[in-house]
This record gives sequence, C-alpha cells and structure tokens, in this order.
Amino acid sequence: MVVAPRRSIRKAPRLVRAPQHHAASGGWHPIEWGCELVGTALLLLGGLSAVCLDFGPASPVASVVPSHYWRLLVTGVLFASTGAAVTVSPLGRRSGAHLNPAVTLAFWSRRQVHPHDLAGYTVSQVLGALAGTEIVRLAWGSTARAVSLGVTQPGRGLDAPQAALVEALMTAIMIGTILVMVSSPHTARWTPFVLIPVIAILVWQGAPYTGTSLNPARSIGPALLLPRLHDLWVYLVGPLGGAMAAAGVFSLVTDAETLTAKLYHDPRYPSTMRTALVAGTHA
Repeated sequence: MVVAPRRSIRKAPRLVRAPQHHAASGGWHPIEWGCELVGTALLLLGGLSAVCLDFGPASPVASVVPSHYWRLLVTGVLFASTGAAVTVSPLGRRSGAHLNPAVTLAFWSRRQVHPHDLAGYTVSQVLGALAGTEIVRLAWGSTARAVSLGVTQPGRGLDAPQAALVEALMTAIMIGTILVMVSSPHTARWTPFVLIPVIAILVWQGAPYTGTSLNPARSIGPALLLPRLHDLWVYLVGPLGGAMAAAGVFSLVTDAETLTAKLYHDPRYPSTMRTALVAGTHA
C-alpha cells in the first residue's frame, strides 16, 4: 500500500487591521456639552470644598495634619480624585471629561476635536466652573469667604509673568502625561488614575507659587464670583500656552498617535471626537 505524502497545511497569515479613524464631527452636541458643564461644576465643587475643608478657620484637617505643606498634598489628592471620579462616571465617559479648556485646546491642536466642540466644550466648562463655585460659596458660607473662594494668585514673590511661566510649565507636564497615556490602547483607560498623583504633586509643590490652576475655567469661576480679576490673565495665558507647547513638543519628539480624546475611553459610549478606538454609535 502506497501512502501519499502528507501535505503541510500552512495557516494564512493573520491580518492586523489598521486603526479605523472616525473623524471629529461638527454640529451641536448638547449632551456632550451638558456633560462637560455638569462635570466641571462637580470638579469645582469637590476641589474648592477640599480647599475650604483643609484651610478654612477651625479646619478639622488642620488638627490632624498641622503642617500647611502637607495639607497642600491632601488638597491636591482630593482635587485630583474628584476629577478622576467624574472621568470614570457616565458623564466623563460620554464627553471625555476634559473639564478644562487647556485639555480641549491640546486635543484640538492634535486634530482630535472639531472647532465646534472646542467652542462648545470651552463655554460649557466655564459655565460649569461658575456654577460649581457658586454652590461652594452658598454651601460653605463664611469658610468659603475666608479662603477667598480658592482664588488662584501669584505668591512667594513671583510677579505675574513669572507665575504665568510656572503655570505653563505645570500645565505642559499634565498635558504631556495625558497625550502619552492616550497614545496606546494598553494605557488609555488608566489615564485618570495616573493623573491623580501627577496633579496632586503639582498642587503640592506649585500652589505656594501660583495656586496651581492648570485650568482656566477653575480660575475664572472664583475670580469672577469673588470678584478678584487682578492677574486673571496669568491663569488664561499660562495654562493655554502650556497646553499648546506640550502638544507641539509631543509632535516633535514622537510619531505616536493620540488614539482618543477621551480621558477614559469606553467603547459603549459614542464620541464626537476623532478616535482610532471602537466607539458606540452617536444618537
């Protein structure tokens, strides 16, 4: 009996699909803009409440942590944790939880955000910051007044231009961290959790010099409602300039692509922004 030689069966090579890019879409996006408004209000409510709790008269935290230096770290952790909680909530999963015009501007410069959303997000973030600050003023009363509503201002002998440079540098660090994290599908969903220690350290070390804004909306809210408009430009020019610088440096030093403009991408939620990750269908 002759046995036919066994043929080797070669498996067809697996095809690796390139990312399917979904372009940023224009138009009115009231759900996303509303999520940014509410999310930013919650960020200011939680963050400024931490300022009142940690530095207000008869602060219960001061009796446990007498050092002003270490209470800054506690405040930074609480502020950053509030932002992370909003980011992983349904609000953040829908809008991307920028909560900060500097973040939206950076993603716009990377062509991840349509100009319509750049405008819509920015207006929503500022309105949300005003709403959150007003709630803090009503809820904390004299304590909020004692800490000047958490208004940001230059300190430690820095003049306004110097404070703007410090704000730009700190914001660039934050934005750079975000861009690196969302450039890999393996790290993108960890972005809000990595930002907690980054922002906490920036607040801890930078607050004595500038108040550590990193966010024009965060500074506009207290400045308009206190009111204290002197040096407000520092917290507009500094963070926005730092965001653009970080995006520019990122483009120069790496060919990596930002896969999503959401700080916590969830494929079950639609995205109006450019993404290379699977996203739900927009209603």
